[in-house]
Amino acid sequence: MFDKLDFILEKYEELSQKVSDPEVIGNQPVWQKYVKEMGEMEPIVKGYREYKKAKSELNDAKEMLETNDEELKELAKMEIGELEETIERLEEELKVLLLPKDPNDDKNVILEIRAGTGGDEAALFGSDLLRMYSRYAERQGWKTEIMEINETGLGGIKEAVMLIKGKGAYSRLKYESGAHRVQRVPETESSGRVHTSAATVAVLPEVDDVEVDLNPNDVRVDVYRASGNGGQCVNTTDSAVRLTHEPTGLVVTCQDEKSQIKNKDKAFKVLRSRLYDLKMQEQNDEISAQRKSQVGSGDRSERIRTYNFPQGRVSEHRTGVTIYKLDYFLDGDLDEIIDGLITSDQAEKMKNF
Repeated sequence: MFDKLDFILEKYEELSQKVSDPEVIGNQPVWQKYVKEMGEMEPIVKGYREYKKAKSELNDAKEMLETNDEELKELAKMEIGELEETIERLEEELKVLLLPKDPNDDKNVILEIRAGTGGDEAALFGSDLLRMYSRYAERQGWKTEIMEINETGLGGIKEAVMLIKGKGAYSRLKYESGAHRVQRVPETESSGRVHTSAATVAVLPEVDDVEVDLNPNDVRVDVYRASGNGGQCVNTTDSAVRLTHEPTGLVVTCQDEKSQIKNKDKAFKVLRSRLYDLKMQEQNDEISAQRKSQVGSGDRSERIRTYNFPQGRVSEHRTGVTIYKLDYFLDGDLDEIIDGLITSDQAEKMKNF
């Protein structure tokens, strides 16, 4: 580990000199590349410098134990205890910082919600989840944009696709993929029996054109007249777009905008992310055949969480954590659960560090 840290520190100091070079400053693309590299290394370098400083101070404190001054010896013993705790903490932090970074972590998110088993109640729960993630994005200072939504007459949603824009959005939300289960008494249930319904969530990183090999000739584009719930006409032109990727059978529709061009652009954005996700799933399947990770497997069929309304609890099945503040959670207060998932994922990866 320390050989790697020494290499990173040396590389960082080398880049520091380069970004101050007038010739490099004059070549903006190269300068920006070096600055970006430094930015990625900075947390590691800062932590390692703190570690080296603490180790040096520990050596100095141990030398003080050789003195004949009893008072200085006592002070040195106290300082040694504190420094050893600091060094242990910094070592753990450095291990986490050196873990391989997910290349998608800084990307925007395309979040898809689909009602599962449970009919109208599942669709209403899908609507609750859409609001929950919208509120979470708002708390994080991220921007949201509905790409596509298929509503029911009771205020539920059969399917919704939302773009979430913000730094680190994927790093926080990627653990949300899977089946979400709800247990509650539906408003339409006169006998007061608790029903169980479900909705699935898929979290996809937004990808650039260059990241996906998408041949336009493989995509069939159909246009049709958009319409809203209950027959309400959104507009009177063929502005809605349906894309069919013939090699994979993936279908994407978009009718949120009045412009056919804008709908087509949005639909291609979603299609590219789904194709990228398909490629990632294939890679994950190969990896999981060798080693199954406890968290973040991305298995869409995996039941990851239960929302129990009668007891006001949320149970996260992957970490075994249960919290009794369902109302706050559905209002977007997700950090306690998400932080636990991140910590669990890091711990799993550190077993193989």
